[in-house]
Amino acid sequence: MRLSTVILPIHRWSEGQKIWRRAEDLGFHAAYTYDHLSWRSFRDEPWFGSVPTLTAAATATERMRLGALVTSPNFRHPVTLAKELITLDDVSGGRTTLGIGAGGIGFDATALGQEAWSPKERADRFGEFLPLLDELLREDSTTSAGTYYSAVEARNIPGCVQTPRLPFYVAATGPRGLRLAAEYGQGWVTYGDPKGPADVPVEQAPAVVAAQLAKLTAACEARGRDVAELEKVLLQGSTAEKPLQSLGAFVDWAGTYREIGITELVIHWPVPDSIFENDLTVFEEIATEGLAQLG
Repeated sequence: MRLSTVILPIHRWSEGQKIWRRAEDLGFHAAYTYDHLSWRSFRDEPWFGSVPTLTAAATATERMRLGALVTSPNFRHPVTLAKELITLDDVSGGRTTLGIGAGGIGFDATALGQEAWSPKERADRFGEFLPLLDELLREDSTTSAGTYYSAVEARNIPGCVQTPRLPFYVAATGPRGLRLAAEYGQGWVTYGDPKGPADVPVEQAPAVVAAQLAKLTAACEARGRDVAELEKVLLQGSTAEKPLQSLGAFVDWAGTYREIGITELVIHWPVPDSIFENDLTVFEEIATEGLAQLG
């Protein structure tokens, strides 16, 4: 099992770079950031772009993997996103992972002036977006005509440092998304029950993820893939669980999800006066000793 963190893009880089470097020093497998234009209670607070933040983090670190949790079609286009990802993968020396999903409602969904898409339209768009992005990152030149997304001789030379492209971690719980994860993913991401993770009783939260994993396994079998080929990633912070209150609480929580089949846990770097407020000393203790305590 691996342990990673999410560092929100809320810090001016003079301070932010210290956090990303500290995350690497603590031994996190990866550090991710949110790919939003703004987010919930942070809407009227500082919030920087994910790709420039990750590019800066790539120059400030040497070993830790970097990525977004998660990018979506809400304000992205595959052609321009592919160019940015190839650049980021080059700057990071092949340390980039792309978390990607269908998106949802919220500020990103309407910031460009469009009406928020229905769940069906989000799924339809994602069903075009992901295959086209996959092709763009693999091929020197791509031409494709779709209902929502097209490319005309889009050049992506020299391509990703990682071959045949950088990894996709697909966030999905519904049947269409899980099929895409089985076909295109090198990893799968969940944060619990998508309809209301915080409303699920703590003792039932692991069963929700276990049921999602069973559906992922079935989707992989239908595709002719072994589900063991995919990293299974749990993004902590949306459920009623409180694994960051102490080292012991984390060890119990991590052990439960390891038994279910989760292979990577992602915890939020503490942010004072927010839903991600946690004791930094305890957090760093978890980072350095948490997985070792599992045995």
